[in-house]
Amino acid sequence: MIVDLTSDYWNNRYIEQQTAWDVGEVSTPLKNYIDQLGSKHLRILIPGCGNAYEAAYMLEQGFTNITCIDISPVLCAALENRFSNQGLKIICSDFFTHHGRYDMILEQTFFCALPLSMRLSYASHMNELLAQSGKLVGVMFNCEFENDGPPFGGSAAEYKTFFEPYFTFKHFAPCYNSIAKRDGNELFVVLQK
Repeated sequence: MIVDLTSDYWNNRYIEQQTAWDVGEVSTPLKNYIDQLGSKHLRILIPGCGNAYEAAYMLEQGFTNITCIDISPVLCAALENRFSNQGLKIICSDFFTHHGRYDMILEQTFFCALPLSMRLSYASHMNELLAQSGKLVGVMFNCEFENDGPPFGGSAAEYKTFFEPYFTFKHFAPCYNSIAKRDGNELFVVLQK
């Protein structure tokens, strides 16, 4: 089965509350990474932001320049309502048409939501959006899934082929602090442009 991953598809997932990927809070690996960041003024992008738990946590910690992007108008409207007057920039658009310059991009379940055929484009566009020495930081599944996706799985060896042309690998290893239901199935990555 081939899934047409349009904004209608994602709208329906949110409307029908079929959001099994949603852990209900900022993921532990990203929380720990955010906690050690020195500058609160980094230009940060969160693509495929979903319910924006990472953004909410960063706002609580005093970060001042966060942009979230998602393709679902239903979700973006809910985020606009939830984060009204909090300084969070929310863009309802296709990530691959977005332009900007960021010091850091946070990855949490966006990569695994994309069909395998889009992964090289993902790596290339991430590189384009990052400022010089900017970082792509996040969590990626390091396992295969039996369903036809999303989510779409993969392996560290496979992922390296997408990122090696564009990034220096600062950290690329299994997570030691995944949530229980994902333990042993995630990689934590810090890739520098």
